[in-house]
Amino acid sequence: MREPSSVGFEANGVVSPTPIPPQPLLERLKDYGQEDAFALWDELTPDERHSLVKDIESLDLSRIDRIIRCSLRSQGLPTAAIEPVPESSVSTVEDRTQEERERWWKMGLKAISDGKVAVLLLSGGQGTRLGSADPKGCFNIGLPSGKSLFQLQAEKILCVQRLAAQANESSASSVQIHWYIMTSPFTDEATCKFFESHKYFGLEAEQVTFFQQGTIPCVSKDGRFIMETPYRVAKSPDGNGGVYSALKYSKLLEDMASKGIKYIDCYGVDNALVRVADPTFIGYFIDKGVAAAAKVVRKAYPQEKVGVFVRRGKGGPLTVVEYSELDPSLASAVNQATGRLRFCWSNVCLHMFTLDFLNQVANGLEKDSVYHLAEKKIPSIHGYTTGLKLEQFIFDAFPYAPTTALFEVLREEEFAPVKNANGSNYDTPDSAKLLVLRLHTRWVVAAGGFLTHSVPLYATGVEVSPLCSYAGENLEPICRGRTFHAPCEITF
Repeated sequence: MREPSSVGFEANGVVSPTPIPPQPLLERLKDYGQEDAFALWDELTPDERHSLVKDIESLDLSRIDRIIRCSLRSQGLPTAAIEPVPESSVSTVEDRTQEERERWWKMGLKAISDGKVAVLLLSGGQGTRLGSADPKGCFNIGLPSGKSLFQLQAEKILCVQRLAAQANESSASSVQIHWYIMTSPFTDEATCKFFESHKYFGLEAEQVTFFQQGTIPCVSKDGRFIMETPYRVAKSPDGNGGVYSALKYSKLLEDMASKGIKYIDCYGVDNALVRVADPTFIGYFIDKGVAAAAKVVRKAYPQEKVGVFVRRGKGGPLTVVEYSELDPSLASAVNQATGRLRFCWSNVCLHMFTLDFLNQVANGLEKDSVYHLAEKKIPSIHGYTTGLKLEQFIFDAFPYAPTTALFEVLREEEFAPVKNANGSNYDTPDSAKLLVLRLHTRWVVAAGGFLTHSVPLYATGVEVSPLCSYAGENLEPICRGRTFHAPCEITF
């Protein structure tokens, strides 16, 4: 029997039938307990009804239902006990020999020259906390050059391509690192336009591929969709760990395989000191023959709010626990043999994966469907309402790795996070700028240069263009015997 239509009134007072929601779609929503999405149907205009139907049809309801149920069910379940990372899994700065560093550097440059290395940038975030509506990568942290984070990273790719070509006697134009940039629905258009308007910062347009991370509905604590408007479900990006399924669904894992790529260097956009496609790290990764690796910095003090690498369960895989999950007594425990904290290796989102492993993770994470739940205030038809955002993290991949190696780097050389607006206590554009200027000043002095400065040196310094030097090398011809007035940019 056909269900009756509800009624509505046209302007001239004639009663007209109001179309009912599409029944197959309503039945599917009922199957998953989400029929409230159509609760305000009768109050919507024809255009709004069309928008609502399109919005619901765009959702993979069975997948989303599985994710919501698995994630809610896993909350509060006991996790396996943790152990410190075995010493044998970490290459520490003090244990590395000059011979190893040089060998790894050459191995990394050879892999780049052979076209086996790609770079994967996580760039879905807006600069909201920095006071900017633009994508974070467009942000200028205030260096003398005025360069954006995107430009600094693009120029590091150009520099390392040149170094790889020189080391392996190839022509510069024949060495190309492909750059895969993950945006979000909120940053995609602005990111693409920024690259186009800056002519890809000297890179070839065809070596840059943009793709979007997914979004997932925000839900109430009992798993029901929160409606942002009467005709749109509230959604949020699925976290930086959404990169794995995004690579899979956009067919980019096949694209990498077709290009002969074997190793993927993955990092977050908001690190002003990131060494993009670091040859030493690539060489170390290849030498170790592992599936996954991460650069780590030593935890500064026990209560520092950083996730740390641990071993999950007896002899289990390496993974990351957030600082909030680490018992204070464990956080401050010291390894008597090394004098370091037992849990001291901080995760700073600098990772290396094999392509085979990325394929495995994309399928494994999809099957497991467990997302982290973050309680947030979510804009809804009832004003801001408390609900849950579901997200995966980049480090959720590590438990799948049969082998993982950690590579210690110095914070002051490779980690200058840009997360909070100037005036905050830490991780600001100003603090990142100073870290860059101080490091580059040390490079210039080591290369025989001199500095003059009208403000105290601790508050200023010089910037070395990434086109001149990747990590302080090849600066003597530019710097020896010359005096630079800080702050300034040193370029060719």
